[in-house]
Amino acid sequence: MKRLVDRLAAERRLPRADMLALLACEDAQTLAHLFARARQAREAVYGKDVYIRGLIEFTNFCKNDCLYCGIRRSNARARRYRLSREEILACAEAGYQMGFRTVVLQGGEDAYFTDERLCAIVRALKAARPDRAVTLSVGERSRESYQALFDAGADRYLLRHETATKAHYERLHPPEMSYERRMACLACLKSIGYQTGCGFMVGSPGQTAEHLLADLEFIARFQPQMVGIGPFIPHRDTPLGAFAAGTVELTLKLLAIIRLLLPNVLLPATTALATLDARGCEKGMLAGANVVMPNLSPAQAREKYALYEGKATAAGETANALSDLRRRMESIGYRVAVACGDHRSSTDGEGILTRKKGEHDPCTTPNP
Repeated sequence: MKRLVDRLAAERRLPRADMLALLACEDAQTLAHLFARARQAREAVYGKDVYIRGLIEFTNFCKNDCLYCGIRRSNARARRYRLSREEILACAEAGYQMGFRTVVLQGGEDAYFTDERLCAIVRALKAARPDRAVTLSVGERSRESYQALFDAGADRYLLRHETATKAHYERLHPPEMSYERRMACLACLKSIGYQTGCGFMVGSPGQTAEHLLADLEFIARFQPQMVGIGPFIPHRDTPLGAFAAGTVELTLKLLAIIRLLLPNVLLPATTALATLDARGCEKGMLAGANVVMPNLSPAQAREKYALYEGKATAAGETANALSDLRRRMESIGYRVAVACGDHRSSTDGEGILTRKKGEHDPCTTPNP
């Protein structure tokens, strides 16, 4: 099995049967070797730096009804809120003063935040601090919307695909949501020029090893600049609230595999990982991750942005704990960097999706 790990590190791919064997492997020595090779790959590109992103969860209104999500529109127990433009800018400025050079605006698909409103916020963020990167994570929008936000100054966009298997996607989402549209939106974002992020839940209801293999194959093919994965954690006020959570162990294994597939990728140790394991952030870094997203949102908003139960809001996941995060990263041989932390492109550009002149636009599904 160690030879499979070395082959993956050298070739950035494995035959399907070998990848399935690696996904099933529980041998401690093999996993230690996998994590060590992932760290080597990460450090060859990014050194010992850990990039921090200041997360602002600016609205928990959402038009969607995803079966796993605590802010789904049918959840009457959710306490809804929206941050004002002034509140968003204040959170971002406080983060900048602490060393955050990237801000991530994340929210539900909230019709209140029109292109006009959201573009104005992006422009204000860039005008206030021109050296700040702006990442958006606001779901599915039209190509025109994505283009307008990009033109306003947005640098990156996170849109998790959740699963690369259509039937599994349909198990997790209501009928009005489309697997094809989700994939088309991702292609659209990349064609516009965003640093684009995708990702999936680990251990979501009905997920199999074949589903995970499809996710890895999609990621290898799509070549995103960012990949966000985390364990599925149920929320009691959703249709999938009675299912078991995903595991830390499988999440760590997948982080390492993704690092070996895409050595240049920006790879977070997510809040969900830290929710299931108090040392999830450290373990994620030691499995090949290089990004953490502490929460800059006001405390009252942070409590209401409950995608799942028991969300971690401390120990590196809040701005107030940034000094603690620095200490924890130093304890495992890493350092928090004051930098935008852009993706470092491969020299050969292999696998990057580009759209040639006259080619069919990848984002042609109807506007939401």
